[in-house]
Amino acid sequence: MSVSPGKLKHLKALANSNGVIAAAAMDQRGSLQKSIAAAKGVSPDAITQHEMEEFKVIVSKVLTPHASAILLDPEFGLPAAAARDKNCGLLLAYEKTGYDANTAGRLPDLLVDVSVKRIVDMGGDAVKILLYYTPYDDPKINEIKHAFCERIGAECEFHQIPFFLEFIGYDHLGGSEKGVEYAKAKPEIVLQSMVEFSKPQYYVDMLKVEVPVNAEFVEGSSVYKGVSAYTRAEALEYYRKAADVASKPFIYLSAGVSNDQFTESLAMAAEAGTAYSGVLCGRATWKEGIPVYGKHGAAALEDWMNSEGVKNINAVNEAIKPATSLFKVLGIE
Repeated sequence: MSVSPGKLKHLKALANSNGVIAAAAMDQRGSLQKSIAAAKGVSPDAITQHEMEEFKVIVSKVLTPHASAILLDPEFGLPAAAARDKNCGLLLAYEKTGYDANTAGRLPDLLVDVSVKRIVDMGGDAVKILLYYTPYDDPKINEIKHAFCERIGAECEFHQIPFFLEFIGYDHLGGSEKGVEYAKAKPEIVLQSMVEFSKPQYYVDMLKVEVPVNAEFVEGSSVYKGVSAYTRAEALEYYRKAADVASKPFIYLSAGVSNDQFTESLAMAAEAGTAYSGVLCGRATWKEGIPVYGKHGAAALEDWMNSEGVKNINAVNEAIKPATSLFKVLGIE
């Protein structure tokens, strides 16, 4: 693998001293607005710009001294970017939040007043795109998504800023992604997505991937719920197979699961010996602070973050100690 000097400078700003990305994620928008509204007992429309910004500022201020980087959004996250620790790198989201549920395929779209150049001007060290993707969807749908990523990759290449592509699998037939049937399909969805977006035409610099199994369905895992989709040996093999097909560095995302489930997933990654290069961990660290903020306000959230939030991110930092330096993966000393 090779990486240009311009992109390498930004990657160094995002990694810790071990070359591992230990990043917090706080780019949620629509889902965060709905969650705060539910905690307050109001409609999502009642949640103000100030409240969204305030929540993100508190999370950023408390967590970034313990993170190598933070992922934020340009819509509500710029005050949080300004409030982050001075040694913490910055990733910025480029996509609109959510997707149009009335259109097949969960098609992506970009923020209309943002460009890669503008992300560079905002002080970003990387461009992040979230893409809902499954290899089993209609090929015409996936061709739209492939072209979408090619355009963004070319834009990032021109401006010499790393492209972090986050792909989230889903059931194209409309089933739940939380059940055992999807858990059985998930390893192949993750693997095939890693194969696709490792291709050179996308200019992806970092694959931001789901763990290939659902730990709640792994026999003997610490979060096992009693219904099996895989034995632990099978789960570990799925980790290895997914890692083996990646020809780009990759990091794991928490995908909204609990801190206990995410750290168990990382323990399995270590046990499998996968050469992942860190994490981007969002809700697993701070989501339990949402009802605290909704019911008791900013000061209570800050207190909670300083105790439970810091404990959560430190648990993740401990779990990623076996991670592999992204510079080693890139063949750079």
